[in-house]
Amino acid sequence: MDTHSSIIIYNVTVYSENQTLKNGYIKLTNKKITEIGETHQYVRQPNDHVIELSPSYKVIPGAIDVHIHGVNNADAMDGTAEALKTMARTLPKEGTTSFLATTMTQSNEAVEKALRNAGAYIEEQTDADAEVVGIHLEGPFISPKRAGAQPPTHIQDPNVALFQEWQKAAGGHIKLVTLAPEQPNGLALTSYLKETHVVASIGHSDSTYDQVGEAIEAGASHITHLYNGMRGLHHREPGVLGAAYLRDELFVELITDGIHCRPEMVKLAYDQITSERMILITDSLRAKWLKNGTYDLGGQPVHVNDTTATLADGTLAGSILKMNDAIKNTMSFTNCSLEDIVKMTAENPAKQLNLFDTKGSLKIGKDADIVVLNENLDVKMTFCRGTLSFQKED
Repeated sequence: MDTHSSIIIYNVTVYSENQTLKNGYIKLTNKKITEIGETHQYVRQPNDHVIELSPSYKVIPGAIDVHIHGVNNADAMDGTAEALKTMARTLPKEGTTSFLATTMTQSNEAVEKALRNAGAYIEEQTDADAEVVGIHLEGPFISPKRAGAQPPTHIQDPNVALFQEWQKAAGGHIKLVTLAPEQPNGLALTSYLKETHVVASIGHSDSTYDQVGEAIEAGASHITHLYNGMRGLHHREPGVLGAAYLRDELFVELITDGIHCRPEMVKLAYDQITSERMILITDSLRAKWLKNGTYDLGGQPVHVNDTTATLADGTLAGSILKMNDAIKNTMSFTNCSLEDIVKMTAENPAKQLNLFDTKGSLKIGKDADIVVLNENLDVKMTFCRGTLSFQKED
């Protein structure tokens, strides 16, 4: 296909930004969406490459995974371009077209190496793969009481000066920081993040409900993996979880593998928070798309079976959840619609990262980040900025 041709995905259900077209088409030209309409409106041009399917196929915007450590034996903490390239090439298989390369609590030197690498990769990446749209710094500014799988030996108090050094090392590409605002200097760092247009996310935190309120006042607008690594709900102390339910200022991440939280708790969160504020994430490790076995996470052995990743003591250690399975699970657990899924996988993360002018919905002029699902919600095709990055074999 020559570079001047357009791709038309024809006779499909198109979940566009403002409506769902049951017999629709979408046109991709030069990395952008150039037409959306009903099939009878389509006028074929000489260089059009038409992919005709059926209305049982659904076209949705590509997912934006704001919390993912690794996949396919690669991890953002490897600190190599090859690792990020592997992640970017693999993720379209599950319908992810953009992601935040997510670090974890490690030595300052290891974190800085990963940040420098990711910053450089972002500047040089190609259009054919999922796009690294920034970096998620998860730790080390977290609570030792809520460490989860983050190595306690490297946890430290929030530090504005150190963050400034790291943001410089990352070329300004840190877009989201998970921190415990109740720790010393936590509110100072939260305020600084807000001032510099970085999302401050409350996670691995023992904050009380009132402390979360203070953090929101300082600029916090996000919750990292709801239920996990946080003070839970109590009738005399609502905690981080209660604040996630009740405070409309917060976008809320959720891992919907049915393991990090039971299906009933996914439904409870969804019913309370709704698709207006929820963001589906995978929080996946290098073991995703690999066989069962033992893998590394921040220098710790992680044991992976068919569904679960744990440390030696049984602590949950990230997931092996694929985004398309997160979609299926969420629809099954909550009975939500695919329109709701689009909000939680694309629109909300794009808005939170200030990317909604170019990503997060199917609209003329936006990046052609597009996923075609079959009638079983399996990923049939993924386009990253107009390039066919994955096609499922029949």
